[in-house]
Amino acid sequence: MAVTVYLIRHGRTEWNLEGRLQGSDDSPLVAEGIEGAKRTGQALAEVPFAACYSSLLKRAQDTANYILGERQIPHFHHQGLNELDFGSWEGQKSVDLYDNEEYWTMKKTPAEYQAKSNGGETMAAFAERVQQAFWQIVGQHQEGENILIVSHGMTLTLLTAVLKGLSWHDFRDEEKHSFVLNTAINVVEVENGTADLVQFNQIEHLA
Repeated sequence: MAVTVYLIRHGRTEWNLEGRLQGSDDSPLVAEGIEGAKRTGQALAEVPFAACYSSLLKRAQDTANYILGERQIPHFHHQGLNELDFGSWEGQKSVDLYDNEEYWTMKKTPAEYQAKSNGGETMAAFAERVQQAFWQIVGQHQEGENILIVSHGMTLTLLTAVLKGLSWHDFRDEEKHSFVLNTAINVVEVENGTADLVQFNQIEHLA
């Protein structure tokens, strides 16, 4: 019997709408983001979660709280679920970084991204952190339990790519994988140490 993990990206934020990198910085959920989180909560209302885990960032924690609603489910915060730290790029608009060669390295060939121009987190360190957090959380639970994880775009896009069998080097390759959408439902079943991504970017509940 598997441990079933529901992976949800936080609701849309002010900086999402403005096209800014938010990483370890934060911005509040907008009305659309709150509504998306509530609808996700409605879609998952019958799932008996043993626990919820979100990052240390308020946008993820708030999204998790909207999903859980009035249910008395333990809610833990895990640094390993944080978004990639973009260093000095945080808060900047993506379009303002288009002339920066390392920005395109991050987007197109992440394995080569060293964060030299912004002092942020390298992609290799990020990949190790995210995968370690996932398996650490899963290891806390017994077969048959359901877990809710609320995290971030880069974090969950890398994680879902790896869980479906890709190298993290390829998680930004649009021919092989897609970026995780805000408040989309993604489901992973873990059994005998093997993970199977059984649902990805499901957004019917948001219509």
